[in-house]
Amino acid sequence: MAVLRGIQVLDFTTTIAGPYCARLLADLGATVIKIEAPDGDMMRDRQPLRDGASTAFGQLNAGKQSVRLDLKQPDAQAAVRRLLATTDVVVENFRPGVMRRFGLDWDAMRAVKPDLVYCAISGFGQTGPDAARAAYAPAIHAASGFDLAHLAYQDTRERPDNCGIYVADVVTAIYAFGAIVAALLHRARTGEGQMIDVSMLESTLSLLVAELQTAQFPQPPAGKPLFGPVRTADGFIMPAVASERTFQALARAAGREDWITDPRFALYPDRRANWGTLIDELEAWTSTRPTADCQAAFEVAGLPCSPYRTVREVLADPQLAHRGAFAEVEDAGGRFKVLNPPFRFSGAAVGVGGFAAALGEHTQSVLRAAGCSEAEIARAMGVVEAAVAG
Repeated sequence: MAVLRGIQVLDFTTTIAGPYCARLLADLGATVIKIEAPDGDMMRDRQPLRDGASTAFGQLNAGKQSVRLDLKQPDAQAAVRRLLATTDVVVENFRPGVMRRFGLDWDAMRAVKPDLVYCAISGFGQTGPDAARAAYAPAIHAASGFDLAHLAYQDTRERPDNCGIYVADVVTAIYAFGAIVAALLHRARTGEGQMIDVSMLESTLSLLVAELQTAQFPQPPAGKPLFGPVRTADGFIMPAVASERTFQALARAAGREDWITDPRFALYPDRRANWGTLIDELEAWTSTRPTADCQAAFEVAGLPCSPYRTVREVLADPQLAHRGAFAEVEDAGGRFKVLNPPFRFSGAAVGVGGFAAALGEHTQSVLRAAGCSEAEIARAMGVVEAAVAG
């Protein structure tokens, strides 16, 4: 049985962080009802599109029901309050204050459902001088120090990287997911609901473990980074030299056990200061051999390493196939693969739901079950107002 079976979630989120958090809850068996504005989540328009259906949207929202509501309408707000009677968790990622304008903030909702777990995801948190600032992941990467910290590891680079991978969104989603599950455990023990305030800024800052400490206790320059690509005859490989044991494994693999006692490399501080020289000497060996041969030699010696792979190559990885890492999801455009949660339970089911709902696909069934009339449903969706305006 899925561990969150019987838990109902109202998902008011859009884009990436909130939807992925709520999808993880669905993956564990929760019933997730995605509340979408009349024009839908913006990710519905994102590539890849097939027959108008976005696989990016599907990956973030698989397994959820879709209810289309215009939250500016009093009937939509009333419909949400009816749904609260059977709801355990609310997730939203509006800018702070928006849900209050709808009359659906934490204080209003807990008045209807005192044991509700309410999770608000925002860029900078629900309170404080920056609480009202808008935020997307690229801005958070810059604001948190993440981008400049990453830049410090790049040789001869002065300009921060462009952003195409939204780290802040995913890490925030995971923190929010964990906090919600912890709050449900707290509720099971005490009967009490909980308001959870998750900040993208703090979530991203948590990734900068060493950097947070060296910012407080500056150290002299340490030389080149310890982790970087090593050239081979046909590409690059990443040897992860993270300890004395793995450094000695590197030396053995390269046939350079003299490095172990070489005063330039024998001790960690000296090795760090002379890292560029060490990599130059290593590449004199690796650059004459194919990547596969280098990988084999490193692994025999006990050195963690990997060739650089494309995502397309990773999709065909037999290890991931063995793990059942991918699930198939179907939408209006057909079937496609998405990644299951990266954890498994020994005695419970976990996995992505096999469908991605069309916009508003479940509006009628969900709101009828909550006791709404056809007229109320129409007004909640903004249909009457839209027809008059037309």
